[in-house]
Formats: sequence, structure tokens, C-alpha cells
Amino acid sequence: MFADEELSDDKFLCGRLRLLQPLKGYRAATDPVLLAAACPAEPGEEVLDLGCGAGAAALCLGLRVPGLALAGLELQPAYADLARRNAARNGIAVEVHEGDLARMPAALRRDFDHVIANPPYYPAGGSPSPVAARARAMQVETPLAAWVAAATRRLRPGGWLTLICGADGLPEVLAALAPKLGSASVLPLAPREGRAALRVIVQARKGGRAPFRLLAPFVLHQGAAHDGDRESYTPAANAILREGADLLAAFR
Repeated sequence: MFADEELSDDKFLCGRLRLLQPLKGYRAATDPVLLAAACPAEPGEEVLDLGCGAGAAALCLGLRVPGLALAGLELQPAYADLARRNAARNGIAVEVHEGDLARMPAALRRDFDHVIANPPYYPAGGSPSPVAARARAMQVETPLAAWVAAATRRLRPGGWLTLICGADGLPEVLAALAPKLGSASVLPLAPREGRAALRVIVQARKGGRAPFRLLAPFVLHQGAAHDGDRESYTPAANAILREGADLLAAFR
């Protein structure tokens, strides 16, 4: 487990959410916030966060949509412990279990209305982080297809998968959807206007039959290039990352 001196206390959503995160290790940034914003969960529904880390995505979603039954699966015990601590300190109930996608804990072998996931996206053959926990959280060990398969098993008929990944992982994710997941939509996340998307959000429904949709890119930053020591988010991105707005209109 992480000692207190190994942790930072970070503000998300303009301080409405406070997360303990390791000073050295995987640290949540914009991906889990965008993932949570894209999940179409409604009060009273059950949501499973696969690879929940310190709980960023589940807690962002729980803050936006009160009344959800949230659960998380995390491989690394230290991060699972952080997720529990973060849930408690933010007053949002999350049922966190330790385990592997391939060996789902018995308590999670039930149906959910939604599964969300932010799988590792750096190739396993690259240079790993010297911090073992960060390397394990960010580098691909389990294929994306296995994440999709695990999510599919946990979804009830009509349930939704919402997943964020690197753009280069999109072909594998799309290939893994069939035959049980359909009505797929892909939202490219472009760093700036006119720039290629580096990440995508994929949404698909169990038993869905609607045609595939490639959506207009969601642009994160204003301007053609980085301009000084400023984040320069677009108004739409700022509403999500700072104010806790949803991303649902992009999928309609």
C-alpha cells in the first residue's frame, strides 16, 4: 500500500472531487474524466469500472450522476486501496474488488447496465516506466480484445460499454465487438482543430443493431499550437474537465 508521504492530494472538477494519487506511479489526467462524461448512465443503474485505478472515472461519474451503484475492478492492490480511500473521502459509494479480467472476482460476476474502461495503451515492447506500478498501469499486458470480452460478459442485454483507448487500438476494439456488441459509435478526441486524434472513445450496446457511426471529432484545445504555460481548453472541453458536464450530446 502507499504511505501517506508517497501521495498527493489532487483536485478534479475544480476541486469538487479530491483524489489521493501516488507521487510516483500512474496518475489520472483527462482520460478518466472524459470517459466518465461519455457514459450514459442514469440514476439507479449499475456501473462497473474495469481497471479502476485510484477511482477517478467511477468517482467523476458518481459525482455527475447521483444514485448509481458503482463497482470497480483493479489488478493492483495498492491502487484498489486508494480507490476505496478516495471513494470514502468524497462520500461516493464504490464497491472495489481486486482481481484480474480473466479471473473476475465472484462478487462481480453479475450483470451491469454499463461497463466503463480505460485500458493501458502503451505497447508492452516500449521502454517501461522505472516505477513498476506505473508501468503496469500504462503498458499493455492484456489485449484490448480481452477487455472488450470481459466487459461483454458483465453487461446485461441492452447494456452499454464505454471505453477510451489510443487511436491505434481502435481496429482491435472494433473487431472484438462482434457478435454480441453492436450499435457502435466512435468519438475521436483531437488535441487541436485539424490535428489527428490520438485517442478515441468507443461506445457499443449489447445486442445493439444500429449502424456503425464515426462521429465528428471532439477538440480539446484551442489554437493551432501550444501557446505558453496555459491549458487553452475549448469551451466544450472546459465544461467537462472543470465543471463536470457530460459528453452525451456528441453521441446523439
